Parts: sequence; C-alpha cells; structure tokens
Amino acid sequence: MRALLIYIILAMATLLPTIAQAYDVLVLQSRRDTGYEEALKGFRAGNSASYRLMVLSDYSYLDVSRIVREDRPRLILALGDAALKEACKVQHIPVVALMALGIHDKKSSRSNLTGIGMFVSPERYISIFKSMKARRVGLIYDPAKSGWYLRLAQNAAQAAGITLVTREVSRSSETLAQISSLADKVDALWMIPDTTAITRETTEAYFRFGQDLGVPVVSFAATYLELGAAAVLEIDRIGLGRQANALISAIFEDDPIGSRPLAFPKNIMPKGNPVVLKRLRQSVE
Repeated sequence: MRALLIYIILAMATLLPTIAQAYDVLVLQSRRDTGYEEALKGFRAGNSASYRLMVLSDYSYLDVSRIVREDRPRLILALGDAALKEACKVQHIPVVALMALGIHDKKSSRSNLTGIGMFVSPERYISIFKSMKARRVGLIYDPAKSGWYLRLAQNAAQAAGITLVTREVSRSSETLAQISSLADKVDALWMIPDTTAITRETTEAYFRFGQDLGVPVVSFAATYLELGAAAVLEIDRIGLGRQANALISAIFEDDPIGSRPLAFPKNIMPKGNPVVLKRLRQSVE
C-alpha cells in the first residue's frame, strides 16, 4: 500500500510541470522587433487568455509540433512570416497570423489559418487619390503575390471614377523599366506591399519618378515619407494586436475558423509629408 502511494505521488510530480504549462495561446514571434512588440502589446491589452511567448530567433531550432503536442495550447498566434511558416506545420488547432505577407498565399490551402493581412483596404487609398484629384493612378504588382488585391483595387477605383494604370512584374529586375513606362501616363503612383515590386533596390526609383514628373507617391509605411512619399497609410500595430485579440476571442467562442476570411487592418494612421504636398500643391483629407 505504501509502495502504491509513493508511486502515485511520483506520477503526480511528473505530471505537474505539464499541467503548469497549460495555456490558451502559443505566441510565435519571428524575431525581436519593435513592430512585433507593439502588436504583442496590443494583444496583451485586455486579454484574459493565458499565453506562452517564444521568439524563433532565440533558438537555433524549435520543434513547434512537439511543443504543441506537449503543451496543448488552444491556438497559435504567429507574428511575422518566419513564425507563420513554423505555425503552418500544425494543422489540428487554429492559427492566427499577423504582420505576415505570406498569409495570403497560405490561406487557400490551410483550413485552420486565418488572421489580419498587411494590405490596407483599397478604399482607404482610393479616398486619398480622390482628395488629390488624381484620375489615373499607376500601380506595379506581381500577379502571383498581389493579384487578388489588384482585383479589389480595380473595383474600388472604378466606383470612384479613377483609372488604375497597372504594370505586371514577375521579377524585381523588371520594376525599374515598368516604372519608367508610366511617365506622362499617371497623376499619382501607388506603392503596395508587394515584395517583388518593392525591394531595397527598386524603392528609390518610385520617389525619383515622383519628383522628376511632379506626381505624388502614396505608400504604406511612414519610413517612406523621409524618402519622398507624399502620403502613407500606416497600420497601427498596437491596434492590430487588439484586433487579433478580438478575433481570437471569437474563435474561442466556437466561431468556426474555416468560415473566416482574412481581415483588413482596422486601425490605420494616415500621414502626409507637408514638404512634398506643398511642392506638388496637393493635400490629403
């Protein structure tokens, strides 16, 4: 009897660490980065769910499938593309992705994946072009990466009486020539977060085009204001985290994840470059 009691105590002691590790959300963060930290701060605000944070760059190797199997979280929150790649190795629990451009490619083949994309609703951009009285807007894109967004943008532009003058690229090396081909054909240039069309090597060409031809360039991140963008629509990352928190709460309330399309970010911060806007005699409402 005493031997049995000792066995039970030892068995419970073995199980206790596993029980202590139980939590609702496994948060995978690609690397230590201010943007991810801000999104995580928003997620934490008012969040009653328990979570475990793991930063992938802190490990030479991380077996996410094993962690999920042993810790049994209810959901994975993936911050960034590297985290999304690891999270997609797990298929039996929901995955919510933030700040990951690859989410649109993976959504169609992953029934357990949803999240909030990095593209701002095209209607928000169209309202800026309307305030600039731009009738022809240039846009360079890779159909494989942002063709889905172009279709939405064309519908929004058509409804507003604006013509999108588009150029396709399949390699970043094609971008410079396609930008040049828009000369005297557009009233504004629209930069979207397409990693083929927008690279470190091609970014300067957009703003050189805008300066040389006197057309405003509208982009998606505040860092581009310093380079010559007339206006940007920047995602509020703390707001993004709060939006993810609401999405996760809805999933926990048994709202099927498979029926949820990817969402657009709700909290957007319009910012203008007063020097460029004044030079171009433009304004952003």
